[in-house]
Order: sequence, then C-alpha cells, then structure tokens
Amino acid sequence: MLPRIIILLVSIQLFANTASAQRISDVNAVGWYSSLNTIHLSKKTSLWLEYQWRRENFITDWQQSLARTGVQYHFKNGLSALLGYGYIITYPYGDYPAGRYTIPEHRIFEQFVWNDAIGRVGLNHRMRLEQRFLGKIDQAAPEYEVSDWTYVNRFRYQLRATVPLNNKTLGDNTWYAVGFDEIFIGFGKNVNQNIFDQNRIGLLAGYQFNKKFRLEGGYFNQTVQQGGLVSGHEVFQYNHGLLLSLYFSFFPFEA
Repeated sequence: MLPRIIILLVSIQLFANTASAQRISDVNAVGWYSSLNTIHLSKKTSLWLEYQWRRENFITDWQQSLARTGVQYHFKNGLSALLGYGYIITYPYGDYPAGRYTIPEHRIFEQFVWNDAIGRVGLNHRMRLEQRFLGKIDQAAPEYEVSDWTYVNRFRYQLRATVPLNNKTLGDNTWYAVGFDEIFIGFGKNVNQNIFDQNRIGLLAGYQFNKKFRLEGGYFNQTVQQGGLVSGHEVFQYNHGLLLSLYFSFFPFEA
C-alpha cells in the first residue's frame, strides 16, 4: 500500500512541475536553524518542543518563524504517534512575496512515525496531517490587521535514510549521512493553485554524541508553489541553502 501512495504523490508532483509552461520562478538562498527537543516523561510518553529560525539570504533576513509542541506516544518497534500544535509567522521574502505584511498561522497536526531498515541503512517514515488556520491580511491596508482566518488542510510524507559511517549502528560517537525527501499536498475547498504545495529534499551529515544529543547539517532544496497567481501566472519558489539542526533528548524519569 505504501509504495502505491509514494508513486501517487511523486506523480502528482511531476504533473504539477510540468503542467504549466507559463510560470514565474523565484530563486532564494535560505538558512534554516532548528532546535528539536524530546522530553521523555516515561518509556511510553514524551513531550515534543521545537523551534525553527528560518532566514533568507542564509541569515540576514526573516523568512519564517516556526514553533511547535506536542504530546507523543511511543509504541513498540519504533512506531510513534503525536498530536501537536504550531504557531508560524511567514514574512515577506523573495521577488514575489504574498504581500508586504507578515502572515500568522495556527496549526494543529497529527503525526505517525515508523522505522525499518535495509542492511545498515535505517529508514524513517513520517506521515503528518495538518489543519491550518491562516490569517487573512489586507496587504494594501495602511495598517496591519488580521480580519479573518482561512482554513486549509495539508498532507505530508517524508522518507529519511540514515547510514552510520564509522560504526555498524547508530550509537554513541557515530558519524552518519542522511538523505531525505518530503512532499506536501494541499486539499480542501480553500486550496487554490497549490494542491502540490511543496517538496523538500536534502543531503546532510551528522554526529551522534550519545542518546541525548546529536547535531546534523547540510544542503537542502525546497520547491514551493504559491497559492495565488501573479499576472495570471503560477509562482514557484526554488529555495536552496543550509539546514542545521540540534537534537536533544531528555530522560528525567531515569534520575
């Protein structure tokens, strides 16, 4: 079932990337810097705390501020489920921004994660369903005001492959390589042009100090289709740059 879903999502992406010859391309250099924290309350439950500082021109200008939190339940064999909330602020950036004012967003999401492996390659699958409430801003108004909220849905699937380099398994003091791809599909009555919402692909290097702390960074590419048209043309943003993430896991119940 899962391979069929992946084939379908990839087909949708390819169709979206070739369906229109008349489009506007907006290329940006970005830097995303993240702190990703898991606080284990017991062997089965944990809290998720995340903040992402997303910048245009690698670091000089705002692209997005993203804070997420949630409650996670851990099943056996690497399967987990999470219910979460996020607050996101998207800033005007690039040559074709959505407007001159920032756009706030409240987001509820449900997530399932499971792991498997092919030899030394660890595979991590993440499926996420999002209920998004986007602030309506009159971008031509003299003052900033949220007049209403638009509700949209989005589905995400990420496949992440991890290969330990200096050890046979991903343990303490281990260098590793990561490749990932994630596709975003919008749906619902308020989705405009961007049923294909975006795709992210990256190649990273990481170091796991121990089970509590690891660091990874590298190159990623983000293709985003904007919801609105500019002069009747679709706008595609091609963002590329640096991804740097710190992962912390806390185990207070072991004290």
